[in-house]
Amino acid sequence: MKITCLRACHPPPLLLHSRTCHTILSPPAWRRLRSPTLSSTKRLLARAPNATTTTTNDGSVLREGIAEFYDESSSLWEDIWGDHMHHGYYNPDSSVSVSDHRAAQVRMIEEALRFAIFVVQMINNNLSTEKPERVVDVGCGIGGSSRYISRKFGAKCLGITLSPVQAQRANALAAAQGLADLVSFQVADALEQPFPDGQFDLVWSMESGEHMPDKKKFVSELARVAAPGAVIIIVTWCHRDLAPSEQSLQQWEKELLNKICNAYYLPAWCSTADYVELLQSLSLQDIKAADWFQYVAPFWPAVIRSALTWKGLTSLLHSGLKTIKGAFAMPLMIEGYKKDLIKFSIITCRKPRDSEDGGKKQWQ
Repeated sequence: MKITCLRACHPPPLLLHSRTCHTILSPPAWRRLRSPTLSSTKRLLARAPNATTTTTNDGSVLREGIAEFYDESSSLWEDIWGDHMHHGYYNPDSSVSVSDHRAAQVRMIEEALRFAIFVVQMINNNLSTEKPERVVDVGCGIGGSSRYISRKFGAKCLGITLSPVQAQRANALAAAQGLADLVSFQVADALEQPFPDGQFDLVWSMESGEHMPDKKKFVSELARVAAPGAVIIIVTWCHRDLAPSEQSLQQWEKELLNKICNAYYLPAWCSTADYVELLQSLSLQDIKAADWFQYVAPFWPAVIRSALTWKGLTSLLHSGLKTIKGAFAMPLMIEGYKKDLIKFSIITCRKPRDSEDGGKKQWQ
């Protein structure tokens, strides 16, 4: 299958794939970019262990490091940035004020939902997609996305995180905001989710995929817990797609990503095309992807500016060595974006209904 990618422009491009065909909605304002044809799943899995190695590749060490990193840093982040622990979505070429950043994080949620759900409506000629009633937030942070989505749709949301501090704080915030009956959080591994098959109408992963050491298992678990017809939304950091002639990234690219991995407890990176291929291997439908770098470009400079304020510096010094190490790596993220190495990727799809797949699909 030939895959065509679009660079995100405003409004976001809509790139769709299905098991049998792919469709591109391409108004004149959207620019089309050349992209390599995807390799086979076998080639992807063979290449993955060598993609970007890091000292945090051991599963237990990685999980412990992630949990401790967010145990240390979450209160600092909440104090300065609020309860949404992810990038903001900004209009390109617009002036950005400090007060806009929290609103931009809410816009990120809205734009991700629009990007995914609008296309499902278009494909099915349905202008009124049903609201999700059951949502899982995989890598929930302190629950900002879950609480927002619950209020928006009246949905029951369950969030999972490796950080006990985050889970406790997320539940406390839900109770304080009168959402305890609808929203709850627990400590759990995204690669071994404690939920039965087919439970959720919306599967949400906002900037947690980069922490997953086994991308195939991660995607398989998202698909497993999704109900037939459910929408899956993955927003994550990726490296650039490889050209057809490339077997791996260049050495300088690997070295830059390794520095970021060691600061933020990340395993091997993969590309957006790799994610699309994994979703295709599970027969998921309406797959589409885009790079939203231009929409998130102001984010990391803003985080650095907030860290250099008196409040930011004093809070950082009291937060712990892992958080301080992460702060020093922030310019590396900016460098990766500017050199077109790092992509801020949104990848969405839909789990087919039983009638569309010829019977019940095993997602293990």
